[in-house]
Amino acid sequence: MGSVTLADALTHARRRLSEGGIEDAAREARLLVGGLLGLAPAALISQEARALTAEEEVLIEGALARRLDREPVYRILGQRPFFGLVLSLSPDTLEPRPDTEILVERLIPIAREVVAAKGKCRVLDLGTGTGAICLALIDAVAGVHGTGTDISAGALETARRNAQLNGLSDRFETLESDWFAAVSGRFDIIVSNPPYIRSTVVDGLAEEVRRFDPRRALDGGEDGLDAYYKIAEDALPHLQEGGAVAFEIGFDQKEAVTNLMVGKGFRLIEAASDLGGNDRVLVFAVA
Repeated sequence: MGSVTLADALTHARRRLSEGGIEDAAREARLLVGGLLGLAPAALISQEARALTAEEEVLIEGALARRLDREPVYRILGQRPFFGLVLSLSPDTLEPRPDTEILVERLIPIAREVVAAKGKCRVLDLGTGTGAICLALIDAVAGVHGTGTDISAGALETARRNAQLNGLSDRFETLESDWFAAVSGRFDIIVSNPPYIRSTVVDGLAEEVRRFDPRRALDGGEDGLDAYYKIAEDALPHLQEGGAVAFEIGFDQKEAVTNLMVGKGFRLIEAASDLGGNDRVLVFAVA
């Protein structure tokens, strides 16, 4: 102990992860070691000759054991980046994915238009989890004020903590609610990344997802559409005139969700694909 350099630690971590069947082991080793030691990517190179302390070696070994047990890197670190923010994670929340940033990107121009016209844009984020979508919009557009709802008190606690960590608490509030059950008032944007995976598929997901993301944040019922039915049923009375409703969806759900929303008086105004080219984001306005 004590004579191991940062370069040695990275090589060791990469080898352990690769032998353990972790894809992109080199990248994950850099994320894990850099995150644990509080070092930016450039510092991993510039400080590669420095010796680790015994405590740092123990910390890295413990984290490697957790990753080899399929716990995701960002859960081990306790936080992850999302759209320029750093979000803390908890067992009560889904880990935000890069694909969800596309939903934020599509809503920023809409929020800016509302702010330009009205001076303020009210956003309702249903099933907010970490607060990722709502907080990213608040951060990106100065006039956005957001309400994040969730059925999980633990998730709401995490979302409030993230608002505080990112200096956004003054424009963000939380509400414990089963979709619209406790919601009152009208909003300019209603957004949700709801559970959309079919119940029969959940148990076959990768261990990193199945074991570490909360099941109720994944399981969308028999056809994966349970949440969309509930949101579509009650969205209209909670939407301001000229407002938008936006969803993240499963790769094969564009037609089903669009038909559902059209049947409730909406029209599709935008659809966007994810980083892999799959349908992932739908934005609706009142027909």
